[in-house]
Amino acid sequence: MEVIYQFKTKQIEQLHHLYQSEWWSKGRSLEETHRCIHGSQICIGILDKAETLVGFARVITDFTFKAFIFDVIVAKDHRASGVGKTLLDLIRSHQDLKYVRHLELYCLPELEAFYEKLGFSSKVGRVKLMRITR
Repeated sequence: MEVIYQFKTKQIEQLHHLYQSEWWSKGRSLEETHRCIHGSQICIGILDKAETLVGFARVITDFTFKAFIFDVIVAKDHRASGVGKTLLDLIRSHQDLKYVRHLELYCLPELEAFYEKLGFSSKVGRVKLMRITR
């Protein structure tokens, strides 16, 4: 497996394909996928031996207090193979994030145990997710 931090058009198209397989990202356009990659400070991809994108995560951060991890996605045929853990390990050890106090992410209840094994906690005080949809 190969780790990439710079995404070529081919990998962005592969990410767009991965997005279409998940309920939370299905329907994103290819143009939105391009803007998402270019608007995030850190993007990490994992390619298999055939140079196909099999894992992805991105980070938006102020490089000091908060780093929000978004879009952790692993191709269905590569789940339970360590790709997700590798993505989070790469983020946690990323040189640009070494001074960040809090790494945060959203996840479904069924993924809480996975993230807890990696050191994440749902004990964040009385914080509640709020949203405006436009």
